[in-house]
Amino acid sequence: MGKLLAVGTTNAKTAKNSRASAIMYLAPHIQNSKGINICPKASEGCALACLYKAGRGAFNSVQTARIKKTERFLSDKQKFAEDLYAELIKLNRKAEKKGEQIAVRLNGTSDLDFIGIINRRLGVDVLDEFPHLVFYDYTKIVGKVRKYIDRSDRYRITFSRAEDNHDDAMSALKIGAPVSVVFGVQKKGNLPKMWNGYKVLDGDTSDDLMIDNKGAYVIGLRFKGSKTSMQQGIDNGFVIEV
Repeated sequence: MGKLLAVGTTNAKTAKNSRASAIMYLAPHIQNSKGINICPKASEGCALACLYKAGRGAFNSVQTARIKKTERFLSDKQKFAEDLYAELIKLNRKAEKKGEQIAVRLNGTSDLDFIGIINRRLGVDVLDEFPHLVFYDYTKIVGKVRKYIDRSDRYRITFSRAEDNHDDAMSALKIGAPVSVVFGVQKKGNLPKMWNGYKVLDGDTSDDLMIDNKGAYVIGLRFKGSKTSMQQGIDNGFVIEV
């Protein structure tokens, strides 16, 4: 079996992180043989803008590897949790040996509660067990944000705003969580400085900036795709026009 976690430098955005990183990629939405949705709150706009086929994800070999990992999870969740936990043990040892902190994103292209899955299946709280790892994720599940908000020093979750979850996005901001918003800006275009009364940080500078910035704010993202698809995103409300 191949590794579940990939080194952060394999991704253009995580490669910009200020600390060493590890990320896990699965095949998103229902791209698996069982038709099980591993991005349960995915919207139409989200699917349109999905980065699953962006960068290295555009290569068939990469997509195949991600699908295999997903099938591995769906076919035996217990073994998957054990394998993931074993990799986290090694990663923590590596970080300890180097005297550094490694940022871990378990949902590169999925939206599951792997922290909870490991806890339920193995009786281990990885947030307590691995002091040299700090976890972060994006989610469209506001309940997950609420679940971990009091542990944001160990697991920082950013809520992803879409065309159908504005109220949840505002709720996440109100309890002190960051929210990511896709704006109708491409490449190096300027992002707005504020959105709905909250400061906008440039989310394209790194993937782990929410670890170093506490409290509620907006992580502004530029649209990755064609002008045509960006306009579709603006029309359906997923992309905020500027």
